[in-house]
Amino acid sequence: MLEMIKHLKPYKTQLFLVFLFSLVAILFELYLPTLMADIVDVGIVNEDVPFILKTGGWMLVCTIMSILLMVGVSYFASKVSLGFGRDMRRKLFVHIEHFSLQEYEKFGSASLITRTTNDVKVVQDVINMMQRMMTRAPLMLVGGVLLAVSRDRYLSLVFLAALPILALVIFIVARKAIPLFSVQQKKTDRLTLILREVLTGIRVVRAFNRVEFERSRFNVANEEFRDTGIKVGKLMALMFPIMLIIMNFTNIAIVWFGAIRIDQGDMQVGNLLAFIQYAAMILFSLIMLSMAFIMIPRAQVSAKRLNDVLLTKPMIKDPEQAVQSSDAEGIIEFKDVTFRYEGAEKPVLEGVSFSAKPGETTAIIGSTGAGKSTLLQLIPRFYDVESGSILIDGVNIQSMTQSALREKIGYVPQKATLFSGTIAENIRYGKEDATEADIVGALETAQATQFVQSREHGIESNLEQAGVNLSGGQKQRLSIARALVRKPKIYLFDDSFSALDYKTDSMLRQALKTETSHATIIIVAQRVNTVKDANKIIVLNEGEIAGVGTHQELLHENAIYQEIVASQENGEASA
Repeated sequence: MLEMIKHLKPYKTQLFLVFLFSLVAILFELYLPTLMADIVDVGIVNEDVPFILKTGGWMLVCTIMSILLMVGVSYFASKVSLGFGRDMRRKLFVHIEHFSLQEYEKFGSASLITRTTNDVKVVQDVINMMQRMMTRAPLMLVGGVLLAVSRDRYLSLVFLAALPILALVIFIVARKAIPLFSVQQKKTDRLTLILREVLTGIRVVRAFNRVEFERSRFNVANEEFRDTGIKVGKLMALMFPIMLIIMNFTNIAIVWFGAIRIDQGDMQVGNLLAFIQYAAMILFSLIMLSMAFIMIPRAQVSAKRLNDVLLTKPMIKDPEQAVQSSDAEGIIEFKDVTFRYEGAEKPVLEGVSFSAKPGETTAIIGSTGAGKSTLLQLIPRFYDVESGSILIDGVNIQSMTQSALREKIGYVPQKATLFSGTIAENIRYGKEDATEADIVGALETAQATQFVQSREHGIESNLEQAGVNLSGGQKQRLSIARALVRKPKIYLFDDSFSALDYKTDSMLRQALKTETSHATIIIVAQRVNTVKDANKIIVLNEGEIAGVGTHQELLHENAIYQEIVASQENGEASA
């Protein structure tokens, strides 16, 4: 939790005002019992009505001032806590944006969402509570004790019996609650994960009639979350009655022993009334502190989860002194590249070496799990190689900034990802300043003009989140258009034609030849029909290059390629 405090530095002024207003408000509140004692011991005893009215007037002024100051405390405390929440969400979002895919896989998207929303809210609420209670309660406690002792030091001994019992209750509740808070946040992660999976995969759920299964899975996670919350709630609910019992018995003891001292002539009635009010303030401040001590452990769990994200350093970083590469060509070279995923025993790619040149199409084909997509993802540095090197125009990509590297690349992922907004906005994601003519040209090349124009508003038609109101082939074509509008030196197509029919696939590849004639193109594909016209075909088998050549060369010389071609021809014949 202390790590979170440093993020409050921009709010030093507001924090000071919270402390100052709380201090002055407490002084006014602590003065009220003294004024009341004077009314009883002086005004009522002497039947001095003007004194009673004057002192009552001062009590009213003190009350109004205290209320106004506490309104100020609430205002500035809210500004600080809400500002902290805003800043923390922004820091997390910016930091997460710099994560490599390995960091994303480490935390999981559901957990990152929970941390950025739920955990930030928990810490934000506790910071708000701490400003109101952790400043007010200690001041009230110290002030109340001092003034109570000044009224009657012998009667103050009653607190020696009450305070240890209160401390013991707080300790027991906190000890049992802290582990539950940690469990509760994990249950929140689980609930978010299931909800996200069901919502994003709703078509699959319904297609396989798994609605009841998913409902059952969600109910289990939901009930576990509820049960944990009930356990925490029971502890909190148990604490307050115990504290109230202790508080009331303390008041009984004060009145009992106070009455004895009044009877013996050692204390006045006004002093006893003031003492009872100070005792109430002391016990109330202890209750506020106990609430803080219970809530802080929960915030510590959330704060730790936030720090885990913020302290995770991205494995892929820009070099301190980046090398500027030429924009003239776009030659890609793989030199003895080996890569394995974190924790994997066997490399996904091993000893891969090849080159791809401008004006040529290099295709990569192989069985499922051969490492084709992984190879492509190494070029924009979604992952870093374990050994070997990848060069663009003779410069190691690890010597470039990630921004400069990715400016050279038009990447079309295996799973077409679109965003909510218009078609034009999605295409401009590739090039922010793209004109309408640029967008139309990219759509024509991507064979997307016909279905875009068939929509009522054309390129200004709205897309739902993830493009759910489009077919798979339409999404792929828009994804290709987004890469084309960049007009980069290098195009990377990761199985980006799989959802297209053979006619559209052929027309698209013909259009790409003209549009990208001076660029380097690397295509990952499953279908032989997509890669057979490539200048160079690389056959991957279990992470290693099993053959390089044209379609005809591999068809005559490479057994693995022959098997792929035969399997697809047999599949088509069977169909």
